[in-house]
Amino acid sequence: MKEKVLAFLKEKDGYCSGEEISHKIGVTRAAIWKAIKKLQADGYEIESSTKKGYKLLLAPNIVTSSEVKEHLRTECLGQMIHYEKEIDSTNNKAKELAREGAEEGLLVVADKQTNGKGRLGRNWESPEGTGIWMSLILRPKILPQYASQITLVAGLCMCETLKAMTGLEASIKWPNDVVINGKKICGILTEMSAEMEGVNYIILGIGVNVNMTVFPEELPYASSLALEGGMEYSRKAIIDDFLERFEKEYNSYKQTPNLAGIKERYEQNCITLHKKVKLIKNAEEIIAEAIGITTDGALKVRYEDDTIEDIVSGEVSVRGLYGYV
Repeated sequence: MKEKVLAFLKEKDGYCSGEEISHKIGVTRAAIWKAIKKLQADGYEIESSTKKGYKLLLAPNIVTSSEVKEHLRTECLGQMIHYEKEIDSTNNKAKELAREGAEEGLLVVADKQTNGKGRLGRNWESPEGTGIWMSLILRPKILPQYASQITLVAGLCMCETLKAMTGLEASIKWPNDVVINGKKICGILTEMSAEMEGVNYIILGIGVNVNMTVFPEELPYASSLALEGGMEYSRKAIIDDFLERFEKEYNSYKQTPNLAGIKERYEQNCITLHKKVKLIKNAEEIIAEAIGITTDGALKVRYEDDTIEDIVSGEVSVRGLYGYV
């Protein structure tokens, strides 16, 4: 009911009476009034006039299903949305829905996470109304060993989205963190259910710090778009742009499961490359130079003795020598 009333208000340039809306939707004027009150409680600015009716003045910066889908131009990704105002983790919910048979492309999005997931079991700060906390259900017909490459595809797409939507110089910290001015803006975490012969589902979890203005002291290398850009950004517009970019690249990837098609763009956007990095493996630290990525997503490094090795994400931790990147 609430979404139907909202859709009608968005179609109108000016005022529309409660009677007009009730005839259009087929409910009582009292039901319309209740829906208007709920929309106002959600943050929609709706002017009410006894003689003129209702007029939508301003939509809030929220990520409900109706707001995200209003201008979304995809064939599959995000066409089904499960929205929660507050949730423990969008990845947890997406896994639950995937196990129950949810189709590929279903997007779980929340306004707040109480137990957001980061890499290596770390908690991801997910305060209310400030960021993008979402998880996509994917069901590619690929072998499990190729699944990790999807995170690099998503990282590139989000990097290009943030550049386009904000004008800020976003870059990728290999393999899939998006950074601006050397600080982490976006993290991506994939979880998979698979068997030897194929993937059952992949959960692509994404967190973007959009409009936060304060971070805990223990997160010195975290920042937000608002802090770096000096303004507030539309969360739903970022989600839409990302889904449209990612759907195109993901469809290509499913046909040919390697990164050959995006390798050049990825390397152009990767801030890790052509720098000295610290490799941490089994508590041992080794200095090397990052020189490129392979078509399967490994980081190619050159050691001081000029030997070259391909580093696989998850096996080795890569750190910049002079800060986060």
